[in-house]
Amino acid sequence: MRRKPSRRPSAASLAGRHPFSPLTLVGILIPVVLTLGVGVVLVLPHRGTHAAAGKGNCILLVPPNPLSAQGLATPYRLLPPCHEADQATAAFVQGAVVDTDTGIISVYNPLVIDQGTTPAIPPVVPQLPANHVVALWFGFNGNTLTLQGDGVRQGTCVDGLVQFAYCNAPAFFKAVNQNPQVKIPALVTSPVDGKLCPTVRDFSIVDQDQSDNTTTTYLLTPTGQTAQNTAANRAALGTNLAKNPSDERLLTLVDAALGCTPYVAPDLADNGNPVPALPLNELQAAALQGAPSALVPATDPFVLVKGQPNLQQLNAYRLGVDQQPAASLAEASRTAYCSNLLTIAPARLALDKPFTQAKPSADPAVASNLFAFLAQRFVFTFENQGLNCTGILKVTDPVTLTFANGVVVDATIQV
Repeated sequence: MRRKPSRRPSAASLAGRHPFSPLTLVGILIPVVLTLGVGVVLVLPHRGTHAAAGKGNCILLVPPNPLSAQGLATPYRLLPPCHEADQATAAFVQGAVVDTDTGIISVYNPLVIDQGTTPAIPPVVPQLPANHVVALWFGFNGNTLTLQGDGVRQGTCVDGLVQFAYCNAPAFFKAVNQNPQVKIPALVTSPVDGKLCPTVRDFSIVDQDQSDNTTTTYLLTPTGQTAQNTAANRAALGTNLAKNPSDERLLTLVDAALGCTPYVAPDLADNGNPVPALPLNELQAAALQGAPSALVPATDPFVLVKGQPNLQQLNAYRLGVDQQPAASLAEASRTAYCSNLLTIAPARLALDKPFTQAKPSADPAVASNLFAFLAQRFVFTFENQGLNCTGILKVTDPVTLTFANGVVVDATIQV
């Protein structure tokens, strides 16, 4: 979920288990062929060509052996001209570990620092189970994030997905989905609106580029150094945070407004304090989201190649977030995605307005409260600057935004 600029509409626009287990993704520096089910093959292309650093395009150096305990605790280095203290160019890493003997999942968020600096407080070295699978996911506040360093190959990492990247994610999801000991918490009914609590694949949550970025936050010092966001570090450094605006984090904000609780797991850097994470959100959604379930569409801007839909790119993204790969671009239809957005999102946004309007915005520069933020996000996605659902479906946008000083402060919804 990139920050979407708030735009005035034009006058014309006024607990079951997940059955799919992605195969382990191996190698990224040479072409790789994956059999993803009957008749579905993904050839993952070479991912070594990316936009140059600068103007929101940044390079992140992956440490050696990033899936090991020492590799997790080794800071990632963000290369100049990008800076972790700059909200527009900050990068984030999220890790998860599954104990294959017990099915217990833990979270560990590696630290990102600027090249040439040191952490404000050294990262905690995690204690990993004897038998485990580790995976990593990346988020970015700029335009395009490129991974470099020996750790890219060693971690079987995949980038080239604009703001998003991952390492070893398909192997992690396979290990989880095939382990009967893994317990995914059931979805419950919201005590305030009477509806089932949403997941990251609910059409009231998703936007044009769903399932992106992370829930990771870092502590920032006045000098621009960073540290892991733990209780001990907050006591020493304060609570100034670098945040990754994301669909994954947005779910936690909506959950709080609706009296729901996200899926959480122990943080290995913070004495087991329970925290949400991208892989937990995606696992719960994969297992429990009822139909229709939102999957990355073919026209998601993160999976386009030279502005055009690309099946290989689409499935590379889907594999990283535990989604069923598409057999064809038609199977990931924008029309179906838009239709589901229109049917589901406006009604839920209107129903939940009394609860979300009372909560802080996910981005105060865009909207003044959480309802206004969700409304402007829907408008951006639904109109021609996003998926152009208005044009595809030949309908007008049911959401009309109200602005004050360039910020969305309210919206009216025709249901």
